Amino acid sequence: MRILGINNEMHISSACLIEDGRIVAAAAEERFTREKLTRKFPLETIKYCFKEANIKMEEVDYIATSWNPGVYFTKFNPIYSGQRRHMVEQLYSIPDNLMQLYVRPEVDYVFQEISGSFGQTKTYYITHHRAHAANGFFLSPFSSAAILTADAQGEFESTTFCHGKDNKINYIKGINYPHSFGVLYSTFTEFLGFSANSDEWKVMALASYADPNNKFYKLLKEDVVRFQGDGGFELNLSYFKGFLHDQPNLYTGRLVEIFGSARERNGELQERHFEIAAALQKISEEAIVHLLNWLFQQTRERNLVLSGGSFMNSVFNGKVLELTPFDNLFVSSCPDDSGNCFGAAFYLYNHILGKDRGIPMQHNYYGPQYTDSEIEETLKGYNLNYTYEENIFKKAAKLLSEGNIIGWFQGRMEFGQRALGNRSILADPRSGDMKDKVNRAVKFRESFRPFAPAVIKEKQEEYFEIGKGGDVPFMEKVYSVKQDKRDKIPAVVHVDGSGRIQTVTNELSPEFYSLIEEFRKITNIPIVLNTSFNLNGEPIVCSPSDAIKTFYSCGLDTLVIGNYIIHKGC
Repeated sequence: MRILGINNEMHISSACLIEDGRIVAAAAEERFTREKLTRKFPLETIKYCFKEANIKMEEVDYIATSWNPGVYFTKFNPIYSGQRRHMVEQLYSIPDNLMQLYVRPEVDYVFQEISGSFGQTKTYYITHHRAHAANGFFLSPFSSAAILTADAQGEFESTTFCHGKDNKINYIKGINYPHSFGVLYSTFTEFLGFSANSDEWKVMALASYADPNNKFYKLLKEDVVRFQGDGGFELNLSYFKGFLHDQPNLYTGRLVEIFGSARERNGELQERHFEIAAALQKISEEAIVHLLNWLFQQTRERNLVLSGGSFMNSVFNGKVLELTPFDNLFVSSCPDDSGNCFGAAFYLYNHILGKDRGIPMQHNYYGPQYTDSEIEETLKGYNLNYTYEENIFKKAAKLLSEGNIIGWFQGRMEFGQRALGNRSILADPRSGDMKDKVNRAVKFRESFRPFAPAVIKEKQEEYFEIGKGGDVPFMEKVYSVKQDKRDKIPAVVHVDGSGRIQTVTNELSPEFYSLIEEFRKITNIPIVLNTSFNLNGEPIVCSPSDAIKTFYSCGLDTLVIGNYIIHKGC
């Protein structure tokens, strides 16, 4: 059984193909169109999925998409403009776009609920937060778990409480938009001079530069975020207006009156801005802990699944098990909207069709890969001088140890917003000035933003305070770097002594593991600095051509594609 999962017209359009419960291929549309965070229909991604599986549209049994416009026929709130997004036109968007892949000239209409069909392929419209829940639970290793989803908004809901058991997800209750963690965090992201729904992790990074127990936290606690006894919360909407029609800003004049003037884009960062970011992070964490404590009381589960864009917040993810009664946590590599192509597909496969669950998500390498001959053909097409190395890992490790910043391109492309060693920029973590150098000359981004330490799994507890958290295969959690190790890897230690780590195994990432192991043999450090292979404002590279263009557009010293090496000036 083949299911095509689609996330369409939401943040980061994406698609996946699963076959008998196994992920065959998946990618975000931005990787092919080179338009970052595109919401366009993922046509190029679908073409890639079909090519990878060597099938045509007619061989797909079901289509599942992560938005249900049919909800609007039974429930509609005319007050909020956010409720007017993604209207019933999306019912026709799917078949209209897929006609480009279908050879038959006719097409049946699609019903507004989950029972319609496109040609001979049934199309299911899964509600947004059900897809988030499925993306987390059905990819987790847990047979049962409490599930919390949170983001800006779904059709109406912003937060849901669920209980997963075997191949079913049981809905407990939800919290409706605009009372939303996404609204809270995005509004202050814009207030602090960044782009909402894009730069929230910049605010997360800023938060580490100030004590959160400041006057702004007191203001948020007393008047902006209100906790409720039934595990819910409300926002004081007098501070927010992004949910209203035709508003120039997400925040109101009251927020400016209480918190001071908004920072201009690219304006100077002041101590007040750091304090607001720290306070925002703290109140967000407390609010989610409030919800999780209630969820635990309802389910009595020891396993927890978190999904939705709010749980791209790796700082909070690293604290969850210490702050709540749960013992085990799973956050997929893509809890944001991009991962809802998985969520829609698996909700259909497991929950609706009742199929048994497959293996848990162990990696996110579901994108295109390129043979040596394809890579060499591309290199020749650009008329580049290059060398071929039999032991590419030993050579690349030596270059890293000598201070070279490397563009690293291997195997299948990662799915999700974080590069995990196949489309990465790598550097030596021992260098005190390496973080600033990579931020300034390679990534062209703000100096306060940290980089991730990628560490060999068996060495993780030598360098990091892991606690109950366990492995971090998807760079989804932040942990403290041990005090006596911070001066050994300064380039990957944030200002608060933490690191958003990635644990690397030989079983799942043999190429990346081999590189780090060779680097350890040279330096006695089992860690490399890892950041995504892209420039600020661009998607992560997908093809060898993308990698070459990015390499010559920034301060990278060396490009390693497969077994081929290119140096600047050669």
